[in-house]
Amino acid sequence: MKSFIFKAQLMAVAVLLSACGSDDDSQPEATLTHYTFQVDVTNMTAAQPLSPVAVMSHGPELELLMVGSTASTELEVLAEGGDNSQLLAMAAAHQTTLATMSGEGVLTPGTTESVTLEFERPDSDDELDMQVSVVSMLVNTNDAVTAINGQSIASLNVGESVTFTGLSYDAGTEANTEHADHIPGPAAAGGMQEGFSEVRDDFVNQVLMHSGVITAADGLETSVLQAEHRWDNPVMLVKVSRIE
Repeated sequence: MKSFIFKAQLMAVAVLLSACGSDDDSQPEATLTHYTFQVDVTNMTAAQPLSPVAVMSHGPELELLMVGSTASTELEVLAEGGDNSQLLAMAAAHQTTLATMSGEGVLTPGTTESVTLEFERPDSDDELDMQVSVVSMLVNTNDAVTAINGQSIASLNVGESVTFTGLSYDAGTEANTEHADHIPGPAAAGGMQEGFSEVRDDFVNQVLMHSGVITAADGLETSVLQAEHRWDNPVMLVKVSRIE
């Protein structure tokens, strides 16, 4: 009887040691791929400086603006005053965002700025779409923005590039008075040049395609804008190149 008990104890210890020493249940570490994209942004207008661009890479679930929908406060802040910090912070907090970056300064007409997006992503996410968005304000306006919104860059191989064009949108948060007190850009020099205001006084209150400015040249007495401040679509050229 004692021999049987002893053998049973030995078997139990062997099973316990086998269970403790096994690594069969451990999960392999995810393999990461490093991505580097160069985003070249060009201002295509004649006399509309663009505010520092907000550039980001993210998944399809993040929508920065949608025609027919009410602008978020973060978009309103950018559209009225050119401040991209809140929009970038909102994007950075989103679970699908891979990288965010701000341009260094105002992008004057005809000039190009390069912004680099760099991040790592697990290879297991290869089937998920990688998108790029770029948003900026036309600063000689009340609340006009230009944007490329959620364009796919997932198929780009190293050395390849793709080009997008950004149209102009009215954020629908501020009436288009074209008055020097309500426009932050250089055309309003001498006025208050107010940027963001919490008051939404545009009766539309939704993002729409921009119909363009009227200007003093067309008889709008309150306007500080001239014929050169008009624009045609597109207003922004964006070239995305995969470097790594």
